[in-house]
Amino acid sequence: MNFSALFIRRPVMTVILVLGLVLYGIFSFTNMPVALLPSVDFPTVLVAASLPGASPQTMASAVATPLEKQFSSIPGLSSMSSVNNQGSTRVILQFDLSQNIDVATQNVQNAVTQASHLLPPGMPSLPFVKQLNPSAAPIEFIALAAPNMPIYQLNQYAVDKVVPAISGIPGVAQVQVFGEQNYAVRIHANPFAMQAHGISLQALTQAISSHNVNLPQGTVLGAVRNYAVNVHGQLHDAEAFAGMPITFANGAVVPLADIAEVRNGVDNDQIASWIGGQRALILAVVRQPDADTVAISDAIQKRLPLLSASLPGGAHMTVVYNKADYIRAAVEEVEVTLLLASILVAGVLWLFLRRGSPTLIGALAIPASILGTFAIIYELGYTLNTLTLLALTLSVGFVVDDAVVMLENIARHEENGEEPYQAAFVGSREIGFTVISMTLSLAVVFLPFLVMGGIIGRLFREFGITIAVVILLSGLISLTLTPMLCARYLRVKHQGQSRFERGFIRLRDWYGRSLRTMLGHRGWVYGGALLSLLAMIGLFIILPKGFIPTEDSGMIMGNLEYPQGISFAQLEKTQQAIAAAVGHNAAVQTVMSSAGQGAGAFGSGNSGRLIIRLKPLGERPSGTQVIAELRQAVSHFAGVQASFQLPPAIQMGPVSSQSNYQYILQSEDQDSLNAAAPKLVAALRKVPGLQAVNSDLQLANPEIEVHILHQRAQALGVTPEIIEQALNFAFGGTQVGTIYASTNQYEVILDLARQFQTNLGALAAITVPGSAGLVPLAALAHFAYGVGPLSISHYNGLPSVTISFNLAPGVSLGNATQAVQDTAAKILPADVQGEFGGSAAAFSQSTGSLPMLLLATVALIYAILAILYEDFIHPLTILTALPLAGFGALLALWIFHQELDLFSFVGIIMLVGLVKKNGIIMVDFAVHRRREGATAVDAMVDACITRFRPIMMTNLAAVLGILPIAIGIGAGAESRVPLGVAVAGGIIVSQFLTLYVTPAFYVLFEGWKGRWKGHMVVSEPAAEGVGSAISPNCDI
Repeated sequence: MNFSALFIRRPVMTVILVLGLVLYGIFSFTNMPVALLPSVDFPTVLVAASLPGASPQTMASAVATPLEKQFSSIPGLSSMSSVNNQGSTRVILQFDLSQNIDVATQNVQNAVTQASHLLPPGMPSLPFVKQLNPSAAPIEFIALAAPNMPIYQLNQYAVDKVVPAISGIPGVAQVQVFGEQNYAVRIHANPFAMQAHGISLQALTQAISSHNVNLPQGTVLGAVRNYAVNVHGQLHDAEAFAGMPITFANGAVVPLADIAEVRNGVDNDQIASWIGGQRALILAVVRQPDADTVAISDAIQKRLPLLSASLPGGAHMTVVYNKADYIRAAVEEVEVTLLLASILVAGVLWLFLRRGSPTLIGALAIPASILGTFAIIYELGYTLNTLTLLALTLSVGFVVDDAVVMLENIARHEENGEEPYQAAFVGSREIGFTVISMTLSLAVVFLPFLVMGGIIGRLFREFGITIAVVILLSGLISLTLTPMLCARYLRVKHQGQSRFERGFIRLRDWYGRSLRTMLGHRGWVYGGALLSLLAMIGLFIILPKGFIPTEDSGMIMGNLEYPQGISFAQLEKTQQAIAAAVGHNAAVQTVMSSAGQGAGAFGSGNSGRLIIRLKPLGERPSGTQVIAELRQAVSHFAGVQASFQLPPAIQMGPVSSQSNYQYILQSEDQDSLNAAAPKLVAALRKVPGLQAVNSDLQLANPEIEVHILHQRAQALGVTPEIIEQALNFAFGGTQVGTIYASTNQYEVILDLARQFQTNLGALAAITVPGSAGLVPLAALAHFAYGVGPLSISHYNGLPSVTISFNLAPGVSLGNATQAVQDTAAKILPADVQGEFGGSAAAFSQSTGSLPMLLLATVALIYAILAILYEDFIHPLTILTALPLAGFGALLALWIFHQELDLFSFVGIIMLVGLVKKNGIIMVDFAVHRRREGATAVDAMVDACITRFRPIMMTNLAAVLGILPIAIGIGAGAESRVPLGVAVAGGIIVSQFLTLYVTPAFYVLFEGWKGRWKGHMVVSEPAAEGVGSAISPNCDI
C-alpha cells in the first residue's frame, strides 16, 4: 500500500488541504493568548479569621485548631498550614492538582459552617473563605499617590473608582490593594480622665453604641397619606463624636472629647505603603487562570488615561511594573530563535542539495508543520508561551528529516532513469515505512508527559503535546506534500562536482574505510561504548542538580524582618530608610515599599516588603549581582533580617515565605520544636551556599503580663471576663460602632491613646465595674513585663516552624537540599521531623520521577520499534545510541557549567527520540541488504556509506536548529540554555560515536541471532527497507 499515491495523483487536493491548515494556523497564531508559561494552577483555598485583640496563642488554640480538625477530613487535601498572629488567623489549604477548585472551595465553606459553634463568640464574623492561587503572582503593579490628600480619601477613590474599573477587564481575577486604609473614627481614651469621672471602658462602649444608631423607625399611617419616619441619630465624623454627651457616675454629663481624643483616621494605622519615599497605595493586578497576560495589560493601559484624568487634584497614577513587558520580550526572543533556527536548517539543505527547487521542497516542511501545529494547539486551548514556542523551535531541526529522506529516495529513482512521476510513486512507497517508523518512534517520546502527574506533568504537558503534534504533522507533510512536489518539480541534473561535494566524498570514503577497520576490532568499540556509559554515570553523579531556573524578569522581591516588638513608628522610619538605600543602587529604577501586618506582605507586625523594579537588562548587571549589592546595602541596618530573590517563574512555596525554598519542622511537642528550630537555623547559616536563612519562629515579642488576683476579684464582684473585656477595649482596637454612609460603611474604633499603650501606670488606672462600683485594675491584678510568641504556625494540624533559605550564586538546589538534610539529621531530636516544602519538595519528588519517566520513554520506544520491525533485536541495535547521547548531553552541561535541571532533563528525554533516527536509517538499509545475502559486516558498511549523506544532513540540521537555543540570548534565556546545551551536546557526540557503535552492535547481535537460529525464530521486517542515497555525482 502506498499512502502517498492519492496525494501524488491529486495535487490540487493536496495543496488545498495543506494551505487550509497553514492559513488556519496563521489565524490561530494571531489569536492565541500570550503567557510566560503554561497555566499551572494549584487548587488552593485561603481561610481568614479575625478576633481583634486576641493573642497568637488564643488564635491558634481557639480558632485555628477547631478549623483544622474540621478541614482534615476534606477529600483531596494535600497540605494544610496556618499562621496565627495578633488578632488574625490564616489557614491555607492546598489540594491535589486533580481536584476542582470550585468543589474544594465549597467543601471548605461547609467545613467552616460546621465548625462555627466551636469558635469564640466574640468574633466579628465567620471566617472568610476564598480561592487562592499561589502561582498567580501579580502581573502589574500600579501606584496611586496624592501628596496633599489624606490617605483614607485616596483609598476611598481607589476602592470606588480604580479597582472596579480594572477588575471589570476580562481576565482579571482581583486587584489587591497594598497599604489599604479605610476611613474610620478613632477614639483614643484617657484612662486617668475616665477614672477621674468614674467612667469604665464598658460604660463608654455602651454609651457610644447608644448614641450612634441606625435603626428602622417605621411609617406613620395617615388618613390621606403615609409618612416614613426618619430619625437623624447617626453620627458621621470625628467632630460629631467628640461632642457626644457621656454621663458619669454622679449623673454629670461631659463631652466625649473631655475623656478621649477623637479624630478622623483609618481602620488600620499599623500599615503603610510608599513609592519612591512618598505615601501611596499599591494596586496589584492578578489574572485569572489561562487569561492572556498581554491582553489584560493592553486593556489596562487603555483605561489608565481615563482613570488618571478623573483623579482628584494632586493625585497621580503610575505603572511601576508590568509583567507583560517581560513576557513580550521572552516570547519575541523565542520567535526570533524559531526564525533563526529555520533559516539555519534551510541553509543546511541548500549546502547539501545545492539547488533551489529541492531545497524549497524540503524546507516547506518547516512552515507547514509549525503553522499547522498552531492550528491544533489553538483548538486545544493552549496559550502562546515560551514552552510551546520552545517546543516548536526544538522541532525545526528535525521536522525536515522525514522530508529529506523522502526527497533523496525519490531523487535516486529519478537518477536511475525513471520519470519524475513514476519515481515519486516508487520512491514514496519504498520509504513510507521508514518515515512512519521515525515519526511514530519520535512522537511517542513525549507520551509519558501526558500521564505524568504533579507539577512536572502540568508544566510540560503542553510542551510534550506541541512537539508531538509538530512531529506527526512533519511526517504527514513528508508523505503527502513532499512526494507530490517531487513528482512535479524535482529534476535531477548531472553536472560537475562542487568543491563541497568533492570534500564530502572524501569524508564519506574515509569513513567507510575507518568503519570497516573498526568492525574488524570491535572490542575497542565495545570498550569505548562501555567507557562512555561509565562516564555518563559519573557525570550524572557529579553534575549539580537544579529544578526550574530562576529568570531575570526585571523585578526583585525583598522581605524584611525587624526586631520583635518594634513600634510601628520605628518600623516605618527604618523601612523608608532601607527603601531609600535600595533606591540608590544604580541598577534600580523604582522601589515600592510596604510595612506592617496586612500591608500586602502576608507577614506579621514586624515585617516589611520591597518590590524593586530594575532598569532594562542592557543597562545593568544581572539580577543575581544586583541582589548581592542590595544585601550588602541592607546589612548596615542593625537587627534587620533581609531576603532578596528574583520571583520564581512558578510560585510553589507558601505565600508568606521569606525566601524561595522552605524546610518545614513539625512536632507534637511545642517546647521541643521551639528549642530545636533556632539550633538548626544557626547551623544552616554556617553552611556554605545558603543565604538568607531564617525561620518564622518568633518567641521574643515583648508582652505585658496580667496576673489576676482571683480571690480579690471575686470579693469585689469582678469576673475575669470583665477584666479581659476591658483590656480588649483598651488595647484591641475594638470596633464599637458603625457609620452607615450612602455607599459605604465605616468603623468606629476604641482604644487607649498611644501614650498609655505601654505605660504600666496607665494600665493600672483602667477601671472595671464591680459589685460596689468601679475598681481599678491595680487592685485586681499584678503586672509585669515578659515575652511571648509573635506568631504561631501549624502544618497539617501540628505545631510547625518553617525555615526559609535562598541559594548563593552558583550553588545548585540539589547540593543545598542535601546539605540541609545532613545538617538536620545531626541537629534535630527524635520527636521533631522535617520535610521540604514548595519548590524544594517538588525538586525532591522530581529526582525520583524524572529517571522513571526516562526509563518509561525508552521502554515505549523499544515497544514501538519492536512492533514496527516485528523483531526483538533490531530495536536494541537502534537504542545503543542512547547512552552515547546521554554522555554527550551531560558532558556539554558540565563543560558549559549548567545544572542538570528540569529543562535539561527534558532535553535528554528528547535525545532519546532524536538520536535513534541514525540507527533506524542504518538498520533499515542493512536489513534490506541482509535479505539480499550480504554478510552482517558488508550489509552494515554498505548501509552506513549509502546513508551517510542523509545522516549528516539530518544531524547537522538538528544541531544548527538547536544552536540558537543553546546560545541563549535575551529574556527567558535562563530556561532555554540548559535544554539547548543538553540537546546540542547529545546530538554532536552521538553523531560521531554512533557511526561506529551502532554498526558494531548490529554485527554483534546478528552474530548472536545466527547462533540462536535453531532456538529462536526472527521474523522478517514489516516492510521493505530504504534504497540508496543520492549519488554524489548528481545535483538535485
